[in-house]
Amino acid sequence: MTQDYGVDPQAAFARYLQIADRLPRTAAGGLAETGVFTDIAARFDLILFDAYGVLNVGETAIPGATDTIAALRAAGKAVGVVSNSAAYPKAHMMARYARLGFDFTTSEVTTSREALTAHIAGLPPCRWGVMINPAVDLGELTTLNTTVLDDRAESYDAQDGFLLVGADGWTDRRQTLLEASLKRAPRPVLVGNPDLVAPRETGLSREPGWFAHRLADRTGVMPVFLGKPFGQVFDIALDRFNRAIPPARVLMVGDTLHTDILGGAQAGFATALVTGYGSLTGLDVGDAIAQAGLSPDFIVPNI
Repeated sequence: MTQDYGVDPQAAFARYLQIADRLPRTAAGGLAETGVFTDIAARFDLILFDAYGVLNVGETAIPGATDTIAALRAAGKAVGVVSNSAAYPKAHMMARYARLGFDFTTSEVTTSREALTAHIAGLPPCRWGVMINPAVDLGELTTLNTTVLDDRAESYDAQDGFLLVGADGWTDRRQTLLEASLKRAPRPVLVGNPDLVAPRETGLSREPGWFAHRLADRTGVMPVFLGKPFGQVFDIALDRFNRAIPPARVLMVGDTLHTDILGGAQAGFATALVTGYGSLTGLDVGDAIAQAGLSPDFIVPNI
């Protein structure tokens, strides 16, 4: 199974604008400052990084990213990752970071999958239909009563709710089956990755958020989103660091205005937008900021 790389940056950004009223609200922000990333980071105690488009593109580390993390550690800074990655168990992610040359510890990495499982822990047991590549280890999701969604139409109506965690291998047919089932009987939909797209080596892949907003448009069922820009994932991340750090001493670094920048601002963090490798690549960044009404505190081409 493979990802769908059929989304160009302009179409992805236009879609973010269309669904912006479903996202948290925040002030527009002021004029963004540009500069050298390490000089900017020196002003903060904790620097949180998005992964795709900031540290890596697909399975490839962005040049210089590992050196920057090492330099921040040498300067006494706390560093961490807050990622909308839900398709794999955390051990898989940690192995990827190690393979790419990053030295993050497990406690330094927070994923939207962890926000999802924390949310599910507070719900009554039920039957969950899962959007995920069936070849992937379900990890901690095996403790739930789950069915991996496929092309069998009857399996959709048998579920009490749905978990959208990984779009690898997801097809328009399966999306249509899911939407038809929800029209017949609305049920909860939890989204473990609110991203619309993610930067890969060969383009932007459609992610669970893309399909979640489509089903909301077509069925009227409003999903619950667990991940950036929503607050749960940031709360989990901060719990793993020193809660005494004032939010203004935290810098959130990301490539997407409507997830990383909006989410960081909602949490009270300063924000830095990376423009060289992520979802805004090739777009007029100033125009995108103006259209979105979301201004980062800083703009850098890379870290």
